[in-house]
Amino acid sequence: MNNAFAYVVGESATRLWGLSSRQRLTRQLREVGGIAVVDDIGQLPLDSTILLLRADHLFETRTLVALSQQSNTLLVPSGERQAAAAIVDQAYLREAMKMLGGADADSSGPLAIADPATLNAFDKKLRRSEPPLLEPVSECRRQWLEDQLYGNAYKGITDLVTKWVWPRPARVGVRVCTLLGISPNAVTLISLLLMLASCWLFWTAHYGWGLACGWFMTYLDTVDGKLARVTVMSSRVGHVLDHGMDVIHPPFWYVFWGLSLSGFMPVLGFDQQAWCWVVVVGYAFGRAIEGVFEVFLDCEMFSWRPFDAWSRLVTARRNPCLILLTAGVALGRPDIGFLAVVIWTVFSTAMLALRLVQAIAMRTRGRRLQSWLSDPDMARREHPLSYRTFSATRAAYGDA
Repeated sequence: MNNAFAYVVGESATRLWGLSSRQRLTRQLREVGGIAVVDDIGQLPLDSTILLLRADHLFETRTLVALSQQSNTLLVPSGERQAAAAIVDQAYLREAMKMLGGADADSSGPLAIADPATLNAFDKKLRRSEPPLLEPVSECRRQWLEDQLYGNAYKGITDLVTKWVWPRPARVGVRVCTLLGISPNAVTLISLLLMLASCWLFWTAHYGWGLACGWFMTYLDTVDGKLARVTVMSSRVGHVLDHGMDVIHPPFWYVFWGLSLSGFMPVLGFDQQAWCWVVVVGYAFGRAIEGVFEVFLDCEMFSWRPFDAWSRLVTARRNPCLILLTAGVALGRPDIGFLAVVIWTVFSTAMLALRLVQAIAMRTRGRRLQSWLSDPDMARREHPLSYRTFSATRAAYGDA
């Protein structure tokens, strides 16, 4: 939007994850971009567009994005009669302020009315399908609202450890970080140190300690992302460091592990160095396929069909492979754990290649690829189990 401004109406004494409503909205609008927050709407240019937001309501960033794309519209929470936000031209500013002041939205006159439930439910970035958040804020609802913010920070489609093991422990970590004022980037830097420690420990055949550092690193990798989202502190540096580290380090772990194995007997005529090359090439090829799928087919690979969402739980990424390495150590056979990672990486990459070929064949027939979660009603009706499993991570909301 050109010449766009935002004004926060009122105050709220309730702090969520350590932030006041005004702090949260200011950070969220900074993420949205192109909207300047002002303290006095009386001095705005006559051709300006004004986003009015009540401080006694909790907004998700994508709620603000969706509202910013409207024109002369009131946003009314589901089941309520009073507006929580509005976006208007100067000509309708007085009317909108009256609506946000407590007037019945049914008397909004020329202003359109939008309900969060009618906004786009599919969140492509987090691979989940939930209506954008808009809730009244009060102290008695603080715990529930914080649960909603934390749950909404969680991906719906991810690996089985992140989805079912880490949600509750990571919530404790996020809480500790907010109380101590620890930033997401600081958590990411600790993760980086643990990742490097694991590399050294695997290289020196201290597998147990290396796995301990590796698992704690994966835990913090969950904490830093959720912390950034609930406190609205995502940064370009943090994003590059976090995601860059996630992509690059797994094959180094496998190679250091493989090369440290003593007395390794060749398998199928391949020695450990050859198997290290296999796992590196297999991993790199798999990640390349994922990138090609998203960039050239305009669809995130694991969001395409329910099969792909289920496969993401166990595909050869870091956490599933750590399970195999941990099982190898538990059996007293770290060599078997290593070979299991190599075989699973090759199999997973072959499956990704097959899915890419199928997707390309669909596109050549003129059919557009679209996530099955992009139409929540159809997904709920045609794939009920998959929808319940992947539309959101229930454990992150405190659900079973």
